[in-house]
Amino acid sequence: MALPIQSIDEPGLKVPPDVVAGLRQEVANLLHRNSTAFPGAQPVSFTRRHLDELMREDYYVCEKSDGIRYLLYIAADEANQECHYLIDRKNDYWFIQEGSLHFPLPGKQQAFHRGTILDGEMVLDKLSDGRQEPRYLVFDCLAVDGQSLMSRELSKRLGYFQEQVFKPYKKLLDDFPEEKQYQPFFIDLKSMQMSYGVRMIFDDIIGNLMHENDGLIFTALHTEYKPGTDPHILKWKDAVENTVDFRWKLKFPLVEPDEQERAEGITEPFVDYESTPQVDLLAHHGGGQYRVFDKLHLEDDEWEILKGLNEALDERIVEVYMDEQKRWRFYRFRDDKADGNHISVVNSVMESIQDGVTREELLAHTTNMRDNWKARNQQRH
Repeated sequence: MALPIQSIDEPGLKVPPDVVAGLRQEVANLLHRNSTAFPGAQPVSFTRRHLDELMREDYYVCEKSDGIRYLLYIAADEANQECHYLIDRKNDYWFIQEGSLHFPLPGKQQAFHRGTILDGEMVLDKLSDGRQEPRYLVFDCLAVDGQSLMSRELSKRLGYFQEQVFKPYKKLLDDFPEEKQYQPFFIDLKSMQMSYGVRMIFDDIIGNLMHENDGLIFTALHTEYKPGTDPHILKWKDAVENTVDFRWKLKFPLVEPDEQERAEGITEPFVDYESTPQVDLLAHHGGGQYRVFDKLHLEDDEWEILKGLNEALDERIVEVYMDEQKRWRFYRFRDDKADGNHISVVNSVMESIQDGVTREELLAHTTNMRDNWKARNQQRH
């Protein structure tokens, strides 16, 4: 019996290296790509110039969940049985226990999709009875039944997902509610609004979420799906909430032994691993190269909490934010990431911090966004 996944960080059985290479090639072939790298698109940080972009172009907006990004690959195994893999940003594949998830074809509940890739975020919804329920929120679709959709525009990609995959899946669980207890996680379509519907996202959607929110995502309506950094996907956070992922390097002070330590035979200077270290923040420059970008401000009480974790701390990927005194502060570890943000992303976020757009400014532009959208729509018709 498949129970709900216990961890959204490790949602299944990690596929070993000798097997994963073949799966990466399968996915690359399906998407007509020469590269077997992670095919997911990555957003750029929202800055003031993007307000003009929202005036000129049609964008959808949705809330950005504070979850973990995965592609969901729906396939058939060697025995022609349905199988599912979650693909994380490190391009690791997690095999989901068989026999629990099922994505029927429209009108054929026994048949299943294959050659299908969805894009979304895995979150843990907190239910009213205290239970946690894993949910995969879909915001894009790269392929359905062996057909790559990457050259189609967003509305078409989401339309394919909704009609071909999501509606038959929902109907199955509606027809057989007893199957819900066997699901490793549930699938939902992320609520998308036209860009000028930002207020509705803030007022009606974010306030009613059962999971944490981490800002907004604006996605261009008329562009194709682009693996890697996509300048037409905009990640907005309130100017005070922007964060960066670095690799940190802890530098502990070298201290002279005191009288008691000398009496115990310690005569040479030694590294004091108990005291609060200096922390360098290293930005990723590609190819495994890291260079010092800045320092982290770490309070003594923060260091005591970190020491109390009894975990290896040095050289981990950390998410940091800038406080009101313009100092980088520790927010959380990002062990789900193999690397910190590339220096280009760091510079983009720095631009967002220095040139950020507040919620109020965003809302102040929505009337013009709507008027321009409607004018463009009339010109097209």
